[in-house]
Amino acid sequence: MGATAVDRQSAVDLLAGLVGIPSLSGQEEAASAWLVEQMQRLGYDRAYVDAAGNAVGELGEAGAAYVVVLLGHIDTVPGAIPVRIEEGDDGPVLHGRGSVDAKGPLATFTAAAARLDAAWLRRCDLRVVVVGAVEEEAATSKGARHIRDRFDGAAEPIPAACVIGEPSGWRRVTLGYKGRLLCELSARRPMAHTAGPDAGIAVWSAALWNWLDAYARAFNAERGQAFDQFQPSLRQVQTSTDAEMNDTVWVQAGIRLPLDFDAAVFAQDLVNWAADAAGAEWPRTPSGEGLLAGEVRLHGPDVSMNLSFRGYERAWRSPRDTGLVRAFLAAIRAQGDGARPGFVVKTGTSDMNVVAPAWQCPILAYGPGDSALDHTPGEHVALDEYWRAVLVLEEAVTNLGEMLPRT
Repeated sequence: MGATAVDRQSAVDLLAGLVGIPSLSGQEEAASAWLVEQMQRLGYDRAYVDAAGNAVGELGEAGAAYVVVLLGHIDTVPGAIPVRIEEGDDGPVLHGRGSVDAKGPLATFTAAAARLDAAWLRRCDLRVVVVGAVEEEAATSKGARHIRDRFDGAAEPIPAACVIGEPSGWRRVTLGYKGRLLCELSARRPMAHTAGPDAGIAVWSAALWNWLDAYARAFNAERGQAFDQFQPSLRQVQTSTDAEMNDTVWVQAGIRLPLDFDAAVFAQDLVNWAADAAGAEWPRTPSGEGLLAGEVRLHGPDVSMNLSFRGYERAWRSPRDTGLVRAFLAAIRAQGDGARPGFVVKTGTSDMNVVAPAWQCPILAYGPGDSALDHTPGEHVALDEYWRAVLVLEEAVTNLGEMLPRT
C-alpha cells in the first residue's frame, strides 16, 4: 500500500479535488499537475507529467516483466457545474463536470492503484501505470496516442492488459465502442439576391444530410442493434458571405461506425456524390485509407466545394473470455449483496479505439457512474458506487496479477 492509506474519505477527497479543477480539452495543465502531486503523496513510485501533458503515476519496478495500464482521461467538455456533495435517494452524490466523464473513473484508478501492496507487485513482477490522458474529448486523443506509442514493444513492453477509464457502473464492464469519422463540407458560389431562383448556398447542408440519412437507412435496414448501425449526426452548419462576395456554407457531420464498416469505401462514395452533385471534374485521388485523412477540392460550373475527413477511429469489441474479464467478474461478485456482473457496448468512442488496435492486449473499460449523465448539466456520481468501484478495481488488478505467469 502507498505511503498514505486510501480509505473511503480520502478517495472522496481525491475525487472532489480533481473535479474541482477545470480542465477543458487543451487546458489540462493545472489538473494534471495537481493529480501528480496527489500520486506522489499517496506513495506512487514515480509520478510525473509526461511530454504530452498526461498525468502519469507508476507503481512497481520500472523494469517489471508485466505492465498493466489504467488509461483514464483528465479533460472534460465545457460546462461549469459547482462541485458539491448532496444527499440523494440512495446516499450522498457528488455533482460536478467530469464526475462521471471521466474524472470519476480516473480518481477510481488513482485510489485503487495506491491500495496495491508494493511487495505483492514485486512478487508478481508487475508495474501498474495510471494515466490521466489529455484531449480525449477533442477527438485528437493526444494523450492516448502518446501512451500507445510509448508502449510499443520496443522501448517499453506491450501492456499485458489495459483498463480504460469510462463510466460503466460498478457492476458492469464495457467491452466495445463504435468507431468515428468526422466529415466536413464547405461550398462556395458567387452571391445572389435572395429573390432570385437559386435556393441559396445553405441548401448544400440539407443535401449532405439527406444523402447521409439515405445511406444510413439503406445500411441499417436489417440491423436492429444500435452498436451495429451506421449513425450520422449533423453537428454544425455555418453560412456567411466572404470579402470576394461569395456565399459560403460549412457543414460538419459526425458518424458513428459499426465493426464491419469499410470507411474508405464510404468516403469514396461520399466524394463521388459531391462531385456529381456539383457537376465537378476532379482527380480521383486521394483514395482508400488516405482519403480518411485528406481533402478533396471540387470545382463545378456554379459551385466549388471542399470535402474533408478527420478523426477516424475504427470500432472495437473485446471478447468476453479473457483473463482480464474474468478478473473483473470475480471482483464484482466479491462485493456481495447478490451483485450480478454485466456487459455493455457503447455507441460512442473512447481511447480504447486508439490503443486496442495497436496493443492487441486484453482490454475493457470500467468506472463508476451512469453514462447517460455524460456531458449533461446534471452530471453527478453516487459516492457509494464510486467507493465500490475503487474496491472492485483493486481486487480485479490483484486477480489479474495472480493469473500472470511467474518469470
